[in-house]
Amino acid sequence: MEEGTREAAGAPAGYGDLKAVFFNGTLKKSPQTSNTDGLIRISRRIMEKQGVSTTVIRTVDHDIATGVYPDMTQYGWATDEWPELYPAVQEADIVVVAGPIWLGDNSSQTKKLIERLYAHSGELNSKGQWAFYPKVGGCLITGNEDGIKHCAMNVLYSLQHIGFSIPPQADAGWIGPVGPGPSYLDEGSGGPETDFTNRNTTFMTWNLLHLARILKDAEGYPAYGNLPGEWAAGTRFDFENPEYR
Repeated sequence: MEEGTREAAGAPAGYGDLKAVFFNGTLKKSPQTSNTDGLIRISRRIMEKQGVSTTVIRTVDHDIATGVYPDMTQYGWATDEWPELYPAVQEADIVVVAGPIWLGDNSSQTKKLIERLYAHSGELNSKGQWAFYPKVGGCLITGNEDGIKHCAMNVLYSLQHIGFSIPPQADAGWIGPVGPGPSYLDEGSGGPETDFTNRNTTFMTWNLLHLARILKDAEGYPAYGNLPGEWAAGTRFDFENPEYR
């Protein structure tokens, strides 16, 4: 797209200061081919063309303990790599949770990731808000059975519940025919050529970039009406209990 066309279309000046992390919830350890990684590559390439620094973490390659605390070695687990991986989330402006459909639902790796993110939901940022407030979340789903919308609803609800901001059209996915059949990257599947998936993945990526740009430029959300410490201290931010009117 020519520069003049980009400006007319509303494309902002740059995204080179943004960072994004993609979590791949595949059940296949590297170097096995991950169909989810094929869909991640589409979004990642768009971001990298804009100068965004990107990282992909395939969770199954790491010794991540099960649990809902930041470091599970403090709760009986002998090892836990999550404390070593979490800085990638802390540094990111955009977090994309990606994974396959199994039995109509998110994979065990995807669910474990969300549980480990939840472990940090009670932490605070520098303003005293919940730690994930300045971050933007998205979702990519692959499979050869039904369930994209169900899986995406679970992921995006979970992300917004713990403080991530979700832009419009924040999910995309691909599924083949119902029942056994080709996966996204299989030869002849038609997955990489599917216009609907390519459009939605592109729209999702740009909306993640746009919202991350807005939030970064605004230095996150205003610190009024959303401070847990102030609420605990008695500040009520214009809340009135109707029983005391």
